[in-house]
Formats: sequence, structure tokens, C-alpha cells
Amino acid sequence: MGNKSQHFSFKVLTINTHKGFTALNRRFILPELRDAVRAVSADIVCLQEVMGAHEAHSVRFENWPETSHYEFLADTMWSDFAYGRNAVYPEGHHGNAVLSRFPIHHFENRDISVEGHEKRGMLHCQMNVPDKNVRVHVICVHLGLRDAHRQAQLNMLCQLVNNLPEGEPVVVAGDFNDWQQRANRQLKQTGLDEVFTRASGRPARTFPARFPLLRLDRIYVKNASASAPTALPLQQWRHLSDHAPLAVEIHL
Repeated sequence: MGNKSQHFSFKVLTINTHKGFTALNRRFILPELRDAVRAVSADIVCLQEVMGAHEAHSVRFENWPETSHYEFLADTMWSDFAYGRNAVYPEGHHGNAVLSRFPIHHFENRDISVEGHEKRGMLHCQMNVPDKNVRVHVICVHLGLRDAHRQAQLNMLCQLVNNLPEGEPVVVAGDFNDWQQRANRQLKQTGLDEVFTRASGRPARTFPARFPLLRLDRIYVKNASASAPTALPLQQWRHLSDHAPLAVEIHL
């Protein structure tokens, strides 16, 4: 973690978990996904499309966990977690989740759905970094598939970030569905910088994981620096999600 009196760094991972199934829902692979997530040793994990509950699947699949998926993934490695329920249906619900090795002292799930369309949310967690008198804001997002919806949702995200206390570090991570690459320009106005764009000029290719072409997933930072942005090696992850996971080291 480095010399605490000088600086502090932590690792962030973001992944769309596809509700714990392989790309075409053929196989339930959450236990394998947990092993892969643990191997990254991230301090903070942002999850999209994570299952909160599903009555039918819990009966159908032998290895379905007894807890919610985010609790199952957090297990013994992440002491704190927060869940924002977005999509609710008769059998259960799914949404975004954040797993953290630091205490989450407050979280709020903001509904950013466009009326009459699919449910979307952004999960805002406030964390205290141990031994540092600093509060970090982590916002896990999953934006809509339509351009007009994304524009409205990005405006809501900008509003949230602009209203945060000045100078406090902010990390925004998740599935932006921004295949036209318009989000960077909009978010730049709030001071958010995309870590892959800063390092190599454009966001990472993440979708589909088997042969990534589209740059859908992002990690943005404000009032912090970042190093070693990595799209994780696909041979281990290819069947675990339809999105390639992203990781980065954040420095305060």
C-alpha cells in the first residue's frame, strides 16, 4: 500500500457479471467468477448486472449460493458491500454492487431510469480510507442502451459529481454502453478523467469479451491519479462474462 504518510494507493476492478452466467446463459459460473475476482486482489470491486435474488434459479442450479450474489462474491475478502437494486421482476432482482476492503459509511442507489424503459441505476458509496483523513466517493454505473437515454443519464452523473464536496477523490466505474464514445467529452466538464484514455488516448476495448471491439466499460477518476490501467487477460476471463474486466491502481 506504500508509505502511508506519503501516499496511499488502492486497486479498483470493474466487471459486468452477466448475472453469474456464461454469455448465452448456458452455464452458471458464479463460483468460477468469484475465484477470478479474488485473484485480482482488488481493494474495491464494482459489479454490474449482479443478481440480488432469483427464486426459480435457486431451485434449478445446484451450485446457486444461499446468499445474494454480491455477498457470495464478497465472501471473506471484502468486509463491506453495498447493493443497488435496479431491475425487479416476479422471481427476483438484479442491479449494481460495490465490494470494498474499506468501510462504506454511506451509500445511495440513484434511479437514473428513463421513464417507461429498462431500469438503470448508479450506486454512490462513500468510504473512509483507514489511517487517512480522507473520504473517497465510488460510483458504480450501468447506463442504457439508447443514445438519448445515455445522454440523460450522463447528465445525472455530471450533476451528482459536481455536487460532491470539492477536492474529495472520486472514482466512477462500470458499463457505460457508450459504443459511440461520447461520454468522455461530457464527463470531462466535471473533472472526471478516463484512466485508459489518459494512458493511451482512448478507452479499452471490452465487448464482446471473446473478441473485444467495442469500448463500453470505463473507469474515471477525479482528484486522484491512476497507474497501470489493465484490461484483464482474456484467456482466464473469456467464458466468465461477456465483458472484459478492467482494473487500475488509484493513487491519493
